[in-house]
Amino acid sequence: MEEEKTIWSGTPSHWTGFLYYLICIPLSIAYGLGVLLAIWQFLTIWTWKFTITNQRLINEKGVLSKKTDELEFFRVKDIKLDEPFFLRILGLSNIILYTSDRTTPTVTIPGVRNGKKLKEDIRSIVDLRREKKGVTERDFE
Repeated sequence: MEEEKTIWSGTPSHWTGFLYYLICIPLSIAYGLGVLLAIWQFLTIWTWKFTITNQRLINEKGVLSKKTDELEFFRVKDIKLDEPFFLRILGLSNIILYTSDRTTPTVTIPGVRNGKKLKEDIRSIVDLRREKKGVTERDFE
């Protein structure tokens, strides 16, 4: 059996919550509630972790309660690199995986640096996993 190795590990950039933080400013001035909302958003992003191994994507999310979702890479059907203007200025991008997994048909890795390289790394891993598992892609409509 092949040993599982970590290829990449990281969290989304806090810039992905910029608009949310911006909205919290007037709420802080008016009600004080914005500070609590901003802290919660900060903790949500700070505790959200992605781990990419040579076999799967592990998505851990949660502040008080934690949810872990795993995606076997041989299930990935398509990969999309999304670079919205604001994130592109900051050198960040979103990677979107379209999968055949029933529980998570779409997985987004938001606000990552070097998105093009990471997308290509994922594409290579997907190809290797499909070859190893003997999986081919067929769409029936």
